[in-house]
Amino acid sequence: MTDKSPVSVADTQTLTSLGKAFRSTLSRDLLIAFKRRNDILNPVMFFLIVVSLFPLGVSPDPQQLSVIAAGVVWVSALLASMLSLDNLFRADYEDGSLEQLLLSPQPLYFMVLAKNISHWLVSGLPVVLLSPVLAYMLYLPSEAYGTLFISLLIGTPVLSLFGSIGVALTVGLGSRGLILAVIVLPLTTPVLIVGAKAVADVSFGLPVGTHFAILGAMLALALTIAPLASAAALKISVN
Repeated sequence: MTDKSPVSVADTQTLTSLGKAFRSTLSRDLLIAFKRRNDILNPVMFFLIVVSLFPLGVSPDPQQLSVIAAGVVWVSALLASMLSLDNLFRADYEDGSLEQLLLSPQPLYFMVLAKNISHWLVSGLPVVLLSPVLAYMLYLPSEAYGTLFISLLIGTPVLSLFGSIGVALTVGLGSRGLILAVIVLPLTTPVLIVGAKAVADVSFGLPVGTHFAILGAMLALALTIAPLASAAALKISVN
């Protein structure tokens, strides 16, 4: 017992220190985001505008809108997520705090994960909460509202996690808009396809359990791989 107690105490202290670092990174990013209101408003307003323009550009006919509603909402959510991705590491890179984060004794995986969670809470969660309202505007069948909400709730974190890889690779570049899109879109398009297909299938009375399982698997994969890949990309970009 006496031989094991120092190890367990050291492990407890390490976990406590890691938990404090994780919470500090998360709360810091949230505080900065709420001080910069544009970081919250821009993706939400973009999402609202894009969805609202589709009835004007396609057709106001309820039958036609109900057919494309799922794809419209999901494409708009993807574009809104990409619009906010540039804020993920840019400010930290410019003020030098990103270098301090890389030099931290804490595992970089958890620090990057905390920043991803903060990004999703600021830009992804508002989109998820607004989606039923916009779906109603597009005449989406009422039985598909729950599926749309759940699919976005599972899928939008995947968009943030995979998007962070592209941001980490391009954080040191001056002009990165097109390069970021080229990197991120192939990673996030499968999420868009599965999410939109789930909503479309439930509108026709088809089972959607498989779609949710695939989205869940994508989320598990993103949580496992994306922070590691982003951490490695940040080290390359900063060095």
